[in-house]
Amino acid sequence: KVPLSQLVAYGLFIGVGQFGLLFYAMQSDITPGLASLVIQVQAFFTIALSALLWGEPLKPSHIAGLALAASGIGLIGWQSGALAGSNGNGVTALGIGLALLAAASWSAGNMVAKRIGPTDVLPFIAWSSIPPALALIPLSLALEGPVSISHAFASAGAVAWGAVLWQAVGNTLFGYSIWNWLLARHPAVLVAPMALLVPVFGMGSSTFVLGESLPLWKIAAAALVIGGLAITVLGSSQRA
Repeated sequence: KVPLSQLVAYGLFIGVGQFGLLFYAMQSDITPGLASLVIQVQAFFTIALSALLWGEPLKPSHIAGLALAASGIGLIGWQSGALAGSNGNGVTALGIGLALLAAASWSAGNMVAKRIGPTDVLPFIAWSSIPPALALIPLSLALEGPVSISHAFASAGAVAWGAVLWQAVGNTLFGYSIWNWLLARHPAVLVAPMALLVPVFGMGSSTFVLGESLPLWKIAAAALVIGGLAITVLGSSQRA
């Protein structure tokens, strides 16, 4: 029941714009833990777009939360040396830029989902996964080449296929179905900031699974972003 144009737009924004850019950046320009932190700027993009397009109220507490989270992102750029074009700490200016573009694409996908409104989310997510597949195949051939792709398939082990399975079933079908269900029924200012909890899991799992360092400045940056979430949610709370 969803218009084809909106189905395609959502698929391209999420599948190509969000994940395509983010995964490409994580190859060599940004670490997974920091990527999971920077991309959460989408929450504030989504709030701002919802206020602009749908007239959802934007309170002073929301602005304060945005400022606090932005200071956390600024800390990442400054401490890593990315803004100066350095490769320090595995982060480059390109990596942060791609992650921010991925965040903007995620928020655009949120706007499409919000415009569609309540619908059968599981078939919507399934059908909207076709356009990005059709777009990512030629992009992958152009950027990585058939030899690299063949090698990836031949050398992929249980961990790699487990990641694919989780991305397809856990993250896409389950996670985004619930996410879109919530966006269609509640103000974006109450839903979008919850994604700021992702860095807690992203940076933590990146440390324990991949051995990524977790210095004090990363913890401080995460605390600033999560603090922005707390201010936003507390400022939005209402009695039932």
